[in-house]
Amino acid sequence: MQLTLGFSPCPNDTFIFDALVNHGLPNEQYKFTTELEDVETLNQWAMQGKLDITKLSFAMGLKVADKYELLNSGSALGRGCGPLVIAKKTLTETEINEGPIAIPGENTTANLLFSIAYPNAKNKKVMLFSEIENAVLDGTVAAGVIIHENRFTYQQKGLVKLNDLGDFWEKTTGHPIPLGGIFVRKSLPTAVKADIDRLIHDSLKLAFAQYPTLSEYVKAHAQEMEESVMRQHIDLYVNDFSLNLGEEGLKAVERLKQAAL
Repeated sequence: MQLTLGFSPCPNDTFIFDALVNHGLPNEQYKFTTELEDVETLNQWAMQGKLDITKLSFAMGLKVADKYELLNSGSALGRGCGPLVIAKKTLTETEINEGPIAIPGENTTANLLFSIAYPNAKNKKVMLFSEIENAVLDGTVAAGVIIHENRFTYQQKGLVKLNDLGDFWEKTTGHPIPLGGIFVRKSLPTAVKADIDRLIHDSLKLAFAQYPTLSEYVKAHAQEMEESVMRQHIDLYVNDFSLNLGEEGLKAVERLKQAAL
């Protein structure tokens, strides 16, 4: 059975899916056509129902619940891993509200969390996540919401943290932060969805068994990163919730759904 699969080129996703897409698992039943794109592109594709299996921001997953359902494996969900609001200098809440503030996509969980923390901040500028630091540095925006590996590089560029949106979420709700998950087309047979969930789980278990060794697949899609940053990225976003959301993870997703209403 041929299936389309989309995830980001970030180390956490390539780490999870490496064995699955590069024939590291016993699997004769399914063939995968992969699309590696920024999560906001995947979010937009989900509105069109373009892919069979896709990484999505949890905020977007709520919007396409008529087309896609969440799998137990493959998620980025945890504690201490939320988006950060950064700037060149300390800003008042009024200055943040006035903006402009760079966000890594309108449909991202980062934008949803920022909107919850700063409900009066309406002057937003959508940018590719990797462009936000430079936009703050050159004054294009007053501040930015950063995700992914930029969490590990902003201080090196002389930028300062204004708020940790993950910390805000955890203190406000008590739940871990649901960032992104793997969603599957609802119309696929139940047995197929269960198989895909199992294959993702097994792919990640194999990656964990070989860690901290990084595969060539992970390194090839993170060429501008030092290996230490790749490992920081994996350590932050890949954990036991990635193997199985479980009751705690599902409760966090449900709490995000309530907050988004």
